[in-house]
Amino acid sequence: MKYLQFNNGDKIPSLGLGTWKSKPGEVYEAVREAIRIGYTHFDCAHVYGNEEEIGQAFTDAFAAGETSREKIFVTSKLWNNRHRTEQVKPALELTLKNLQLDYLDLYLIHWPVVLKDESMYPQTAEDLVSLQTTPLEDTWKGMIAVKETGLTKHIGVSNFSPAKIKKVEEATGVRPEMNQVESHLFHQQNELKTFCDQNGILFTAYSPLGSADRPASRIADNEPKLFDNETIKKIAEEVDASSAQVMLAWAVNRGTSVIPKSVNPERLKQNLAAADIDLSEDQMNELAKVNKDYRYIKGDFWCIEGSDYSLESLWG
Repeated sequence: MKYLQFNNGDKIPSLGLGTWKSKPGEVYEAVREAIRIGYTHFDCAHVYGNEEEIGQAFTDAFAAGETSREKIFVTSKLWNNRHRTEQVKPALELTLKNLQLDYLDLYLIHWPVVLKDESMYPQTAEDLVSLQTTPLEDTWKGMIAVKETGLTKHIGVSNFSPAKIKKVEEATGVRPEMNQVESHLFHQQNELKTFCDQNGILFTAYSPLGSADRPASRIADNEPKLFDNETIKKIAEEVDASSAQVMLAWAVNRGTSVIPKSVNPERLKQNLAAADIDLSEDQMNELAKVNKDYRYIKGDFWCIEGSDYSLESLWG
């Protein structure tokens, strides 16, 4: 397994298990199996609704001697309805209770979007709170505080643009340590990755295989399909791997962390094995050319008429 390194020397495995869309009843076995076959990096979030089951899987794996807390790297995320400074610690404490852990390795602001306390997802503009009312800097101050108390070892952001990262750093003097964003061969995020590299910010890729199992309402007509791409298929043949493994290997080879989701034992093995596939410089150059700057998770579900949120402001 390859690793990325934080500024203090701590390391995060380059490939981990994503748990978004892993159903209750399935995610427990997926996490237990993942631990048995060698996964040490687990990506979670409060909003996924499955942290209690994941926590039980961790506890049972520890009790069975399959791993220990010190050997795994666990990430979770602050949801949008807990963005005020004083809300961050209680939100993290609830996640830790659900995961049955004393601390996280990494805690992220899930989206640069604020919801009212009682709202999980916006139905109308009334459910959204302007960033003028609850600025991201206030949320980031809460994140800094939970790191200082030891409830998490590292803090970062998700779905943040360079401008938003700069804003929270300038307001607090503390730079996010990680940015987790959609990244795959059709949306390589080259400018954002360069920014992160230049500023010592680690980069995690979510939806690395195109998130084909996302809700049907979020799938556009005639959207490009990664698995149909001829370059990816050709390189898969060259390295005797599947197309999915090539996509994951590309993410690891370019120096990012990547978190494919699966509850299928065979796929779990294949995904983990992808981290050890070395692609040549020529193959990486070929794969760079398939970029379309195509975003599957568009974020338009936050951009409700009458609110302050637009696609331009979300990603700008």
